[in-house]
Amino acid sequence: MALTPYLAVSDGRAAIAFYELVFGAELDTTEVFEMEDGRLGHATLTIGDARLFLSDEFPDVGAHAPTSLGGSTVAVIIDVESADATMDAAIAAGGTLDRPVKVQFGHRSGWFVDPWGHRWSPTSPEL
Repeated sequence: MALTPYLAVSDGRAAIAFYELVFGAELDTTEVFEMEDGRLGHATLTIGDARLFLSDEFPDVGAHAPTSLGGSTVAVIIDVESADATMDAAIAAGGTLDRPVKVQFGHRSGWFVDPWGHRWSPTSPEL
């Protein structure tokens, strides 16, 4: 069994570059589909053992980025080697700090919001 988040963003190509930089995501070039109007219809990324799907916004089918709706009600917790390094990379790449990294519940974790309004919590073992 696997759980695969599917994110809608306002600029799919920029989001791919952000996730590659921040999380080391790898784009599956066989699963990138551009629509006739130039919007990104679908892309598949892998991050470690997980997959992440994303597309540009398609309001006609209910695919809105959180920035278009005033925020997100969903957050993604991502296990990383270093929460501190991942947070630093996310902020340097244009993410917004929500809560700084600190020890919480036996792990180091913090929260940031990516440029498309998605909330992320990079989490690593306590040092």
